[in-house]
Amino acid sequence: MSKSTSAISLQQLSDALAHVVDRAAPSVVAVHSTRSRSSGFVWRPGLIVTADEALDDEDDIAVVLPGGETAAAKLVGRDPTTDVALLRVDCGHPPPVTLNSASLPAGALVWAVGSVQGAPITAFGTVSLVGGPWRSFRGGDIDARIELDLSLRRAGEGGVALDATGGAFGMVVFGPRRRVLVIPAATLERVAAALETHGRIARGYVGLGLQPVKLDGDSGVGLMVVSVDPKGPGAAAGVRQGDVIIQWNDQRAQDVRMILRALGPDSVGSTVKLALRRGGEPVEVSLDLRERPES
Repeated sequence: MSKSTSAISLQQLSDALAHVVDRAAPSVVAVHSTRSRSSGFVWRPGLIVTADEALDDEDDIAVVLPGGETAAAKLVGRDPTTDVALLRVDCGHPPPVTLNSASLPAGALVWAVGSVQGAPITAFGTVSLVGGPWRSFRGGDIDARIELDLSLRRAGEGGVALDATGGAFGMVVFGPRRRVLVIPAATLERVAAALETHGRIARGYVGLGLQPVKLDGDSGVGLMVVSVDPKGPGAAAGVRQGDVIIQWNDQRAQDVRMILRALGPDSVGSTVKLALRRGGEPVEVSLDLRERPES
């Protein structure tokens, strides 16, 4: 291959890569809250999907549209368990992203596209891992486990993940140890639609503060009740401060994360059988899970 042919091929490749970003950039915005800077993208006209973890708790949120125009944003709803937040803006008309639920194999080329002050930022890499449905640390149901091998700027969190055709297949977020994860299209569509309609995702609530504690002898670990909401389901079931939960239904209760994962949307209205230890004596109670109250 001649030098000129090689140069032309590289230029064509570069142009093709840039074209993928150019197609998505008009739909990607910068998201500013009081102490954070992140990204988001237009899900439906006037509605922005972004990463919940990157947002402050305050309501002072703005988005910077492509080209630099700033618009105030209102929080429609947020779901920390899936890391999805939905914002509403009444200014500008950037086109919505078309989300694609098609799966990608490990090794596929991908882009993450975010925004800083209305200008696109991008990271290029590969899919490093693809797995099945999983449940997050906070108990959110994620439709697929997708990890990316790329270097993402902090401001890029909440941006859109693109495949080699320019198709959007999810939102990029940071996982443990700043691993870049994708909240896939199916999860985004499901959660964002619920947030638009209800402003929240229903979650089960026990009304108990729990802390792991080592049991006497070789019995392992249980969960000590360190606080009880007097109006919560735990109090209604007769759970007391100082009780130690040994089993949640038929599972050993050794980890608070296990309880959080069990409190998904489908848990609301269900009944849980708790095996407790109270003053060294075994006690069993039935606890009716309610929807977590709005804070």
